[in-house]
Amino acid sequence: MKRPGRPTASRRTLLKAGAGAALTTAATTGATLDKPTKGHTVSGYHLSGVSLKKTFYKGRPAHVITMPSSEYQDPETEVLTDRDFMAWQELDFGDGTIDVDVAGVLAPDAPFYARGFIGVAFRIGTDPEMSFESIYLRPTNSRAEDQVRRNHSIQYWAYPDHPFGRLRQESPEKYESYVDIEPDAWTHMRIEVRGAQAKLFVNHADQPSLVVNDLKLGDRQRGGIGLWIESGTVGYFSRLRVREA
Repeated sequence: MKRPGRPTASRRTLLKAGAGAALTTAATTGATLDKPTKGHTVSGYHLSGVSLKKTFYKGRPAHVITMPSSEYQDPETEVLTDRDFMAWQELDFGDGTIDVDVAGVLAPDAPFYARGFIGVAFRIGTDPEMSFESIYLRPTNSRAEDQVRRNHSIQYWAYPDHPFGRLRQESPEKYESYVDIEPDAWTHMRIEVRGAQAKLFVNHADQPSLVVNDLKLGDRQRGGIGLWIESGTVGYFSRLRVREA
């Protein structure tokens, strides 16, 4: 995907949503793409395989992101993996904090393996593969009766070479964790990034729910911020705030 050069950040607060704003200073107009295509731009967001529009969800303005069902993965013909379906903005983010409220809802046609996958991509690079770090939630796992699923409520991964399957095989449980969250409900995510470390705080907790000490792209990776989903998710995002360290 070809992208224009990244803008130079001149303020400590790179993106900030006010009390009445849906997400960022680049407010959407409600425009969508009939056929989502990687490389298109809608209201300041680059779209990588998704559609984006402005809406209201549970009493507040938000952005809703969806992907076409034709892009859902088929476990009978392919290995399930993490991909780059997201709406993202070009920033020069390295170290700092990302705050956002998310709600992952299962689409009516969600496949059986869907978990409401929803999260944040960060340090989205300018390399040809558009590499990035990411932390996401699996909301339906959190209150499952299966303890193994509960332990997989949070996931760290890095695109393109470190999807959840590889990390789970090479370092079981190291990049996943449990957190008590509800499907369909607003959940606050705060990601603190310093060098090769990232911490996720959920719902304003004092202590992190996940600590990653070896971000796979290293401590010098910089770049944009993305609102990320995977197969079968209708993703709602609100009150995004990105600040430099």
